[in-house]
Amino acid sequence: MENSIIELQYALDTFYFLVCGALVMWMAAGFSMLEAGLVRSKNTTEILTKNVALYAVACTMYMVCGYSIMYGGGDFTAFLGGITGDGVAGADEAATYAPSADFFFQVVFVATAMSIVSGAVAERMKLWAFLSFAVVMTGVIYPLEGAWTWGGEAVFGLYTLGDLGFSDFAGSGIVHMAGAAAALAGVILLGPRKGKYSADGKPLAIPGANLPLATLGTFILWMGWFGFNGGSVLATASVESANSVAVVFMNTNAAAAGGLIAALLTARLLFGKADLTMALNGALAGLVAITAEPSTPTPLIATLFGAAGGLLVVFSILTLDKLKIDDPVGAISVHGVVGLLGLLLVPFTNDGASISGQLIGAATIFGWVFASSFAVWFLIKSLFGIRVSEEEEYQGIDVSECGLEAYPEFTS
Repeated sequence: MENSIIELQYALDTFYFLVCGALVMWMAAGFSMLEAGLVRSKNTTEILTKNVALYAVACTMYMVCGYSIMYGGGDFTAFLGGITGDGVAGADEAATYAPSADFFFQVVFVATAMSIVSGAVAERMKLWAFLSFAVVMTGVIYPLEGAWTWGGEAVFGLYTLGDLGFSDFAGSGIVHMAGAAAALAGVILLGPRKGKYSADGKPLAIPGANLPLATLGTFILWMGWFGFNGGSVLATASVESANSVAVVFMNTNAAAAGGLIAALLTARLLFGKADLTMALNGALAGLVAITAEPSTPTPLIATLFGAAGGLLVVFSILTLDKLKIDDPVGAISVHGVVGLLGLLLVPFTNDGASISGQLIGAATIFGWVFASSFAVWFLIKSLFGIRVSEEEEYQGIDVSECGLEAYPEFTS
């Protein structure tokens, strides 16, 4: 009887893990639609190609070496030996989930981190340069910082972040800030889009081509985030874990709502108009802010945390524009700046984390990902170039990079 109960828990937890992983995978569609809506129509096919291709690259590289680096202590046989193994926990063991379910759940997180990079470098980067970077990011850069955080490995053999009081429940820093750090490195080397700044250096608006598509993408991401945060509970087949999942879902939703409202009101005060793009980024900022710890706040506190993210993201986007860091979709602000905020909010509701531990963890993640990404981007730039020609950028990179347009009936 006891074995039967454990087997049932194993099956339920595995099924829940897989469903949450599928929800996170669906976030790839959200990023695709959001980015396709916020770029100009002449660059739509290329941004969609990047998103679908990076997902495939991430899945392959994480299978080949990424998972082994992150959870196998550098043992490249860990995948073949441990992840494909199946079996049910015995009567004297705690109920768990299938190892292959764990791999699937982790690999969609890797793809999410890489998707963040895609939007920030949109409209002027060469497709194959981007995909070359994706190979290194998903195969080595992300798995190494993941090993130091969720993997519990010492950072370069020096210190363990968990022992210093670092906590990141579902990845405000480990996934989102890491993706933003890689994006920032690429954007600095890439430079801004042509026409983004006036002759006197003032930033000019370059509107996206399809705001309905961007809005759909935001709703898809909002929905997928329930799997992102909810799945990070890692179980649901007990009263305690089921209650925890419900709290995480509730707080995730509350933070997104708070972020959107705060960003919308801030935009109204600053611009005198209801800015849809700021509202969409506000919702995403609220989601990023709560991702570091969605299980301990009350719903009201989660709403306030989300609102703080929504407020911050508006000013961050405006500031980066002034610094000539051209990010067409606001990814660096949403995932990087607010990702850091999310980490710093954790100690307010989780006694197991400390401000110093969060700062050290954030510095470790950002420092490693930014420095290594900058080196990789620089190498690719030196060998092949990372930016399309001025003429190709003017005409749109759909034709030059992909050979077809997303909306051919609207072109001559």
